[in-house]
Amino acid sequence: MSAGSIFLWELLGTSVLVMLGTGVVANNVLRRTNGTGGGVLFVNIGWGFAVFTGASLAAPSGAHLNPAITLALAVADKTEWSDVPIYMLAQMLGGVIGAVLCWATYKLQFDDHDDPAGTLGVFSTAPTIRNSFWNVVTEVLGTFVLVAFVLFSPTFRPGEGNGGIPDFGNSALGYAGVAFVVLVIGTSLGGPTGYAINPARDLGPRLAYAFVLPIKGKGKADWAYSWVPVAGPLLGGVLAALLYLAYPA
Repeated sequence: MSAGSIFLWELLGTSVLVMLGTGVVANNVLRRTNGTGGGVLFVNIGWGFAVFTGASLAAPSGAHLNPAITLALAVADKTEWSDVPIYMLAQMLGGVIGAVLCWATYKLQFDDHDDPAGTLGVFSTAPTIRNSFWNVVTEVLGTFVLVAFVLFSPTFRPGEGNGGIPDFGNSALGYAGVAFVVLVIGTSLGGPTGYAINPARDLGPRLAYAFVLPIKGKGKADWAYSWVPVAGPLLGGVLAALLYLAYPA
């Protein structure tokens, strides 16, 4: 696949992923929406199916949508290293665009919100208890589960002999399988940090919030924490890839 095609599909998929994912948070948090107070499960389900939608649209590029997955696939020798910067640039820019589109959707609600200084949480994650080491551990574990599923999940195997029954593994689920994994990570491991598990999903919207979004009275971007949802997922992805290299499926 050409560099331009990779960039286009990853940009589109990540933009939609982030628009829908941050959109469900905005729908839950902001006043005068139809989803105000929907709760954490409402948000987790929204994020899970945001992944499904974005990944389905980005299928031509392999639907990485996540620098941690791109890096892990390169380490596992499933993606060309020369393509890694293209994937990551498109993903990061997609994160910015998705956040802008979310803001545009809820522009009137942002204008009416009673706590504009607290709106960073619509776009980026934050720990409930701040401790850099343990916050990184949480992100490593969540991303490890996601990437390990991508690498180890059984795929289609044809049946042996005449009349053999094929084993479809998880391939029949398509990207819905990944959505289910994101959902369980959110409900099980998302409590401490908000489960970024994707640097582009967190840093892209954080950049948009700090430098692009015209939210009156908005707060700071919390750059002191911003490295955690980048470093943790990248490390978790690499660890899953190393396990795959040691014990390939």
